[in-house]
Amino acid sequence: MKKIAVIGLGLIGGSLALELKKNSWATIYGIDKNEEHLKKALELGIIFQKADLSIIPEMDVVIIAVPVNVIPQITIEVLNLINENALVFDVGSTKLAVCDAIKDHKNREHFVALHPIAGTEFSGPEAAIYDLFTGKVNIICERERSNPVMVDRAMAIFENLKMKNVFMDSASQHDTHIAYVSHLSHISSFMLGKTVLEIEKDEKNIFNMAGSGFASTVRLAKSNPETWTPIFMQNRDNLLKSLEEYIKNLNQFKDILTRKSADDVLNIMENTNRIKDVLAGIKHE
Repeated sequence: MKKIAVIGLGLIGGSLALELKKNSWATIYGIDKNEEHLKKALELGIIFQKADLSIIPEMDVVIIAVPVNVIPQITIEVLNLINENALVFDVGSTKLAVCDAIKDHKNREHFVALHPIAGTEFSGPEAAIYDLFTGKVNIICERERSNPVMVDRAMAIFENLKMKNVFMDSASQHDTHIAYVSHLSHISSFMLGKTVLEIEKDEKNIFNMAGSGFASTVRLAKSNPETWTPIFMQNRDNLLKSLEEYIKNLNQFKDILTRKSADDVLNIMENTNRIKDVLAGIKHE
């Protein structure tokens, strides 16, 4: 990899640029419609040079790290411009829209649909950090639609970032599962924050009484709305199903409290406690 273009210099794109600058000899070019992001990325040493799509034919790797609602169109534009050896991948939190958009593109085999599951609640180039991806999982979808050489190159990039590569057969499967284990938790965090702000009018009380439990639960509510609104809308159908299940459980818990059934409260929490073992298994497998 001699030349890498990163389109979108927020948390994920910026962190990838930092890591690739550290562990490869590639020249990192930054592309972003936000001129302030480009300026800040240069100041912070995240990229070597700012650019635009005109450089794409020269690139060995193109990373698309923009909001999910514009990923399909950007990916088409990039695939129209790449050379015969280029690898292209996006890092979006939804996969079905982009995979559908490019399914018949002549350069589809150069594209690897993947999702490195990593992040923080912060955004912009200033949020970019080293080791963001260490120990995390990278999901690769529709492996059979990509050239095996491109898949191997993409896997190598994320293995060098100390990520574990796993595979899902379809983009639809990815979007269904990610709605439950990621997107729903963001909605829950935003709505908890909204509820507290509406009920507790004195913000000093929130500040003074908020313990670590509240802070950790609403941490995701500090995420960038401009990033997450497109994700929620693009994965709307799966999220509606997951919300139905979540609301059903909230109503069940409300009913138990109404009936003053301490045994039922204890039983639900004891049964749910096994999430500790599930998460420990994911972490250490």
